[in-house]
Order: sequence, then C-alpha cells, then structure tokens
Amino acid sequence: MAALERTYTIPLRRETLKTPRYKRAKKAIAALKQFGERHLKTTDIKLGKYLNMKVWENGIRNTPHSVKVTAVKDDKGTATMELFGAPKEEKKETAKKEKAAAAESKKTEKAEVIQEAEILSESKREETKKETKQKQEKTTAAETVAKEAKQ
Repeated sequence: MAALERTYTIPLRRETLKTPRYKRAKKAIAALKQFGERHLKTTDIKLGKYLNMKVWENGIRNTPHSVKVTAVKDDKGTATMELFGAPKEEKKETAKKEKAAAAESKKTEKAEVIQEAEILSESKREETKKETKQKQEKTTAAETVAKEAKQ
C-alpha cells in the first residue's frame, strides 16, 4: 500500500543547460533523482521504465524541458517515480511466483513423460525378449529336424 502518492511537473531545462550537450540526458536523470530526494525525503529513488524512455527518446543531446511524473513512496521508504499516465507494472514478486509455478508444472509434465517412456521401453524389451525366444525355439526346432533328416 502506498503511503504517499503525488504528481509533479519537474523542470529540467535549467539543469540540462548547465551541462555540455553530450551529457544532457544523464544530467536530466540525475536532476530527476535529486528532485525526488528533495520532495519525497528519501535517498532510495527508482525511476520507471517509461520515464527513462521519455528522457532518452530524442537522444542524449535533446532532452525534454519538463516532465510530468507520478511519485509513489511506500512504507519502507522506497520512492518510485514514473511518467504520468504510464501503465502500472506488475510487481516482480508475483511474476516470479508465476514463473516458478509454470516451471514446476513443466517439470512434473516432463517426469510423467519420462515415466511413460520407461514403461513403453520396458514393454518393448519384454516383447523383443519373447520374439528372440520364439526365434531361438524355431531355429533349434529346425536344426533338430535337419539333424534327424541327415540320419
């Protein structure tokens, strides 16, 4: 549950104009984090995927002059800043649990397939043993008939 959620329009023009053109996007990211530290009173700030894409969309030299963000600070003191109106991402924990469940189900399916294959291979072995015994019996019977015919 979010303890604090606010929307800010962060001006980046003054900060980026202080730096050389080839460092402007990096400076804009730093300015976003600095703004978050000042207004959300925490040093643990994470920037969202869509906010990062917005800052970098025109390259390192041409950053936006201002960005509207939604800042969320949770009970643990971690702040997350995301572009205003961006879709909310699932938490990684739930995605990890789903992946683990899917992997486990695949393992059980593989185990079942292996067991079926083993059962089939055992039955095939038994069939081949029976066939070889029958062939041996036929050849021994043919040999005995041939010996009797010679005598």
